[in-house]
Amino acid sequence: MSPQGVFITIEGGEGAGKSTQIARLADRLRAAGHEVLTTREPGGTPGAEAIRALMLDPARHFAPLADTLLVFAARADHVAAVIRPALERGAVVLCDRFTDSTMAYQGYGLGVGRTTIATLETMIDLTPDLTLILDLPEPVARARLARRGSATDRYEQFDAEFAARVAAGFRAIAATAPERCVVVDAASGIEEITDALAALIRARLGLAIA
Repeated sequence: MSPQGVFITIEGGEGAGKSTQIARLADRLRAAGHEVLTTREPGGTPGAEAIRALMLDPARHFAPLADTLLVFAARADHVAAVIRPALERGAVVLCDRFTDSTMAYQGYGLGVGRTTIATLETMIDLTPDLTLILDLPEPVARARLARRGSATDRYEQFDAEFAARVAAGFRAIAATAPERCVVVDAASGIEEITDALAALIRARLGLAIA
């Protein structure tokens, strides 16, 4: 659990709309009077953003375990420098990806031992208060990514089988932690999804949200 504030993570595969929904939820939470920090993983600090650039570079290749250790190095810096201080002053932290993404991508997707990832998670020693998993059919996700028109990063270049393993991983994670995780259909309209997420934050955490 978070020290004093509220730690909410938004998870899901590529093209699920996490960044859009985080921005919209942040606006609603601020309108209700909360201090809100929005951040992302890998990233959130200069060092973690440098690691992110390495990990997403399509010209680079990392062995799956190296990939995992890189993301946890970025996470350790991010948690110490950004997330914990925000929680300690009572803020609501909205984070685009956290440890569940590592389990889904590196564990279920790339085959790194889940026990290894779970051990690294204990070293970070921070569990979200609520995890909202945006679930999107792979063909819809691919269509959304194509509409962006920008160059694909390393993870977006993985094949449909990898995406299916990641999606299955997120659902498995949610099934094992129903008190923390909720899977939300991300194929509907943006406003409808925001309303659903806001309702879950209100019901699960008792937070006021516009």
